[in-house]
Amino acid sequence: MSGQAWFQKKPKISTPDPKDAHGPSSSRMEGIWEKCTECGDIMLREELEKALNVCPSCGHHMALHARARIAALCDADSFEEFDADLESVDPLGFSDSKKYKDRIKSTMKLLGEKDAFIGGVGTIEDRRVSLGCFNFEYMGGSMGSVVGEKVTRVFERAIELKCPAIVFSASGGARMQEGIFSLMQMAKTCAAINAFREIRQPYISVLLHPTTGGVAASFSWLGDVILAEPRALIGFAGPRVIEQTIRQKLPEGFQRSEFLLDHGMIDAIVARKDLRARIVQTLGLLAS
Repeated sequence: MSGQAWFQKKPKISTPDPKDAHGPSSSRMEGIWEKCTECGDIMLREELEKALNVCPSCGHHMALHARARIAALCDADSFEEFDADLESVDPLGFSDSKKYKDRIKSTMKLLGEKDAFIGGVGTIEDRRVSLGCFNFEYMGGSMGSVVGEKVTRVFERAIELKCPAIVFSASGGARMQEGIFSLMQMAKTCAAINAFREIRQPYISVLLHPTTGGVAASFSWLGDVILAEPRALIGFAGPRVIEQTIRQKLPEGFQRSEFLLDHGMIDAIVARKDLRARIVQTLGLLAS
């Protein structure tokens, strides 16, 4: 894996300002503690990272960086990233509050990632897999031409290597700044999966919070086995849009992974700490 993963870096501790009337204690503590976004408990960042960003008090699954997720799934040092040089362009000259090309540059600089998807090949218990993971921090994990191409190549590599494919989805959907070029990725990725079926290897789709829009309406729902994390929001349109359209109140927990499991839309809900073991078990049953 190229570069040092964010979760391996030591927390930054600011240099105390002698002019600070409250003393240096607050500066020393900066970056050491983390607050659960669900229950509000305060915990050591180091302990939270060991728990893969799952709150030890309430079990809430907080966001986990794509590279940390891949590292937790694959055998140590086995993941090789591909297509890292692909960068989005601005085919429509799109501009809203900011020019799209400027938004790309600033996001790349901020996150150190060139787009919202990381793909490559690794091993899980010495079994080779082609896999990819969305980085929701990059423009809400939106799917533009580059993301669609990278997802497609996950399946193309799986065909070439005759190995299983795994995709972790976390996305707000199609990237509006690329218009029809973004929507075309839905058909493109589905066509790649159709070709992948010929080698008779499993495709495991893991739905994270949130998985919505064009991503939910295309390849993420086409897994041979569909897993999800607890309380993940999964669906095409958001609950508020649906309520306004049908003018009815939706059931409690609508579009959460627990609701979808109860209605047969996904195969299992798997806690983050158990996900590697469940994927190993599934590959053992389905992969040749």
